[in-house]
Amino acid sequence: MNKYESVIIIKPNLEDGEIEGIITEITDLINQDGKVLEVDKKGVKKLAYEIEKCKEGYYITFDFEVKSEIIIELDRHYRINENIIKFITLRKDD
Repeated sequence: MNKYESVIIIKPNLEDGEIEGIITEITDLINQDGKVLEVDKKGVKKLAYEIEKCKEGYYITFDFEVKSEIIIELDRHYRINENIIKFITLRKDD
């Protein structure tokens, strides 16, 4: 299994319960075939440029280990969720 880091930006106007729901969905998806090492909620930060009429976004970082095939499914999940406005997943060197 490889180590990855995924950063997502979600809409800042969501309730705490909705944010926790998104985090739970993603960690459950990763934990099916891997292991979440850490979830870091960075909070609301100003965006460098406006995305989907949002000037701020709620940043969340996931550190995890999975097989590389799972990344495709994870990216698909990010694209489908309308509350996620930006994301990036990077492989970490050992």
